Amino acid sequence: MTGILILVGLMALLLTGMPVFAALGLTAAAVLFLFEGHTTGMADTVFSHLSKPVLITIPLFLLMAQIMVRARIVDDLFTMTHTLIGHVRGGLGVATVGACTIFSSISGSSVATALSVGASAIPQMQKYRYPRKAALGVVAAGGTLGILIPPAGPMILYSVASDASIGALFLAVIVPGLMLAAIFSAWCIVTAMIRRDDRPPFAGFGAMGRAVRRSIWAVMAPPVVMGGIYLGVFTASEAAAVGVAYALLVAVAVYRNFSWRDLWECSLGAMRTSMMVFLIIAAAAMFGHAITLIRLPMALAEAVTELGLGRLGFLLIVMAMVFVMGMFFESIAIILITTPILLPTLIALDIDLIWYGVLLMINLELAMITPPVGMNLFAIKGITDAPLNEVIRGALPYVLLMLAGLFLVLAFPGLATWLPYSAGFGR
Repeated sequence: MTGILILVGLMALLLTGMPVFAALGLTAAAVLFLFEGHTTGMADTVFSHLSKPVLITIPLFLLMAQIMVRARIVDDLFTMTHTLIGHVRGGLGVATVGACTIFSSISGSSVATALSVGASAIPQMQKYRYPRKAALGVVAAGGTLGILIPPAGPMILYSVASDASIGALFLAVIVPGLMLAAIFSAWCIVTAMIRRDDRPPFAGFGAMGRAVRRSIWAVMAPPVVMGGIYLGVFTASEAAAVGVAYALLVAVAVYRNFSWRDLWECSLGAMRTSMMVFLIIAAAAMFGHAITLIRLPMALAEAVTELGLGRLGFLLIVMAMVFVMGMFFESIAIILITTPILLPTLIALDIDLIWYGVLLMINLELAMITPPVGMNLFAIKGITDAPLNEVIRGALPYVLLMLAGLFLVLAFPGLATWLPYSAGFGR
């Protein structure tokens, strides 16, 4: 009963529009005062969480994305994918999914992916009479890959909250991420064949070559960063630094459109976003410390044990709970509220934390396109002025496709665990 009251109070604060860090911090302080009579130990808890080396990846990956966007390195991604496969029936949708997949591996942000790719893709699709509802849906859904394709911020936050290896997580989401991209692409092709959509003319091999050459520097960014982790050349933190160095080198030496002022603006933007994230991490650490002192996570683990729920039953309940929470709360809040509470139960049931992390990321993808608080829905509405209900209808088939992907990873854990463990990351 105590745990339910704490969660209800926290949800009530979040629903008022209070910032996530403030709601978590106030709830933690209230719990400690009511049950312990003091807040001793909170400062040490915050310091121990913010001093984790893996957190350096957050500002570095943000800076890498800022540099590549500001230097316009990623502008040619949709042009490349459109030139290569746009002439196939349904190819415009596939090109959009492909551009979202590559851009996600640079930006690490779902909304940024939807906005950036959508600004180029939606006008092109409408030019060739691609149904507007379908165009809005594929961009909204493709943007969600920003959460799943590394280096996504939510994965880093889950790593901090659960102590799971960030390198293993980065590798674990690659196969499910590409699987979802393939499912989205197959849907685009099948529905286009049913509708008998018009096809743009074949661009020609010369145009294909020029498009690939223009975008090769953006395309090479993910292999440079993730390849080093997979081969064991550097850690995830070092990979983030390599990514920044790569982005700077390309911006300055190849594109030659990046000034000292641009570097200052990119650094300032990355710092602001990082500070916001660090505030939330600090508050989540306080919340985790408070609920641990009152033994809430342990009580949950004992209750699950007594109910006799197996791994599958527990995960189904958790995934349903996260799906509902995703309709109302942002992904950062869901990760940092649920993980400290569920972690002891996950460990007690011997649930692989890497596998669970991938399931959680896919579920959080769903949150980006499910109303009433699906951020990608509002992002697409903002750049197109389309009615929100039309965007929602366009995204609805992708909700079902992503649920299918979630159940595939749930039924076949190897989709998530094979790559990191084959690369030498121990469980």
